[in-house]
Amino acid sequence: MQTNRRFFLRNGALALAGTAAIPSFLVRSVLAQAAPVVAPGKRLVVIFQRGAADGLNVVVPYREKNYYEMRPGIAIPQNQVLDLDGFFGLHPSLAPFKPLYDQGHLAIVHAAGSPDMSRSHFDAQDFMESGTPGVKSTEDGWLNRALQEEDLRHRQQHTAFRALAFGSQVPRTLAGKVPAIALSSVNSFAVGGHGPTPSPAANAFQAMYGDTGDSIFHATGEETFEAVKMLHDANPAQYKPSPGIEYPNNEFGNNMKQIAQLLKSNLGVEAAFTDVGGWDTHQNQGGVNGQLSDRLREFSSAIAAFWQDMGDDAENITLVTMSEFGRTARQNGTGGTDHGHANAMFVLGGTVKGGKVYGRWPGLNNDQLNEGRDLAVTTDFRNVLGEAVAKSIGAKNLDSIFPGAQLRQDRFLRIV
Repeated sequence: MQTNRRFFLRNGALALAGTAAIPSFLVRSVLAQAAPVVAPGKRLVVIFQRGAADGLNVVVPYREKNYYEMRPGIAIPQNQVLDLDGFFGLHPSLAPFKPLYDQGHLAIVHAAGSPDMSRSHFDAQDFMESGTPGVKSTEDGWLNRALQEEDLRHRQQHTAFRALAFGSQVPRTLAGKVPAIALSSVNSFAVGGHGPTPSPAANAFQAMYGDTGDSIFHATGEETFEAVKMLHDANPAQYKPSPGIEYPNNEFGNNMKQIAQLLKSNLGVEAAFTDVGGWDTHQNQGGVNGQLSDRLREFSSAIAAFWQDMGDDAENITLVTMSEFGRTARQNGTGGTDHGHANAMFVLGGTVKGGKVYGRWPGLNNDQLNEGRDLAVTTDFRNVLGEAVAKSIGAKNLDSIFPGAQLRQDRFLRIV
């Protein structure tokens, strides 16, 4: 039985292909006979911007003279920047973020990134998701290790929904010993496969857990499989966000809406992950309008809608964004930017000390650029994530979560 379970829960991941709304009756029906679900505590939401977002046009250093000289065709004019502190400003398409910043819920860390110098999307994403820059042999992800470390400190039961991600498979970030769920298509839902027809893996799962209970699910095997079938049958459109809240009608907007629903359903979610692509702007990036502008509008609208939708529950949430690296300080010959180094991270939450741009600014003079071409990294991304997991999940042994980073809580930026 143990061998079979390991086969099905390979890398600690229960892959559920598909997604659907999770109404309140699911909690009652699936978990009614199980031990009580732990009262909602702090929850961490991680968003990965895949493709390397252009941090310099996302959070604009509009007082830097060299910024405009290096980007004559794509720079954001000073009179259209959404001023933050007299030096930095948001791209105008990030207007939904401005109230969150002004209210003190949203913080920004500029010139953040990985100490590894790779300009490969694949390697850089892998290093950021494993939390071990430059080390390719790491098998698990930093967020899974944070949950493992929490288990060493707090002996408590967890539901199957403790760690979840939106996508066809569990991301590198959540790979590891702690079981995680991956949800993908809203049009189909099955265990271990795609489409409305249960796959062989689904049937194997039903047989495996039909007559036995398992603590990781907080319910009997039969109830767990019923939960999967109920999710498959549920109509995603039946979920109604809070009055006046409208999510963008795209994949990322739908993912954020479904994360809000899962969190509000009190299913025991502690960590949620989703990603959003479209940031690799080598050509025709645009300035105030264009490719990057459109992506930023969707990005900020979805996150702002999520925050507002959560209502009072937002006080218990910390949301962090990250991207594998930034882009070159100078625009290229095709109206875009190439692979760079440092970037900007956003941190949103009820306990976040927002309304501030954190981190040491390295400058954009030619002699201040990394390798003469990029914004230099002055804040290790692991320092931001380390503070987030310490304050949200409660994981304190940062050496086990980010080995080799030598993080110390007294050196945190004190964002959360």
